[in-house]
Amino acid sequence: MKDFDELVLPGELRYAKDHEWVSPTAPHRIGVSDFAQDQLGDITFAELPTVGKSLTVGEEFGSLESIKSVSSLYSPVSGKVVAVNSALEDDPGLVNREPYADGWLIEVELANPGELDNLMDGETYQAHVKANA
Repeated sequence: MKDFDELVLPGELRYAKDHEWVSPTAPHRIGVSDFAQDQLGDITFAELPTVGKSLTVGEEFGSLESIKSVSSLYSPVSGKVVAVNSALEDDPGLVNREPYADGWLIEVELANPGELDNLMDGETYQAHVKANA
């Protein structure tokens, strides 16, 4: 596991308490934070929703399976799934290696852009992780 100072937590993203992130500009990609992937360990399978599925804030939309466990994924925003990262079918380890780049999970068309204001910025999320780690 990484030391806290080794974690990458981009400040421009918005984070949920459950460790999912969403990009505040389109395309609104959702993924899991560097902290979350590090806690999970080597990810071996990603179960993701189909394109067209509607999501609401806090709704479970899939899971990540690792050598250690299976972890549910919760939507940080409401909207419709417009893309799924198909590269994860062949290489789910992308989530471990590049959680903010090629390891994104889904893209969502936001139903309510104001929901982004309810999420943490990078600095607040970093404090949340430190306080709860």
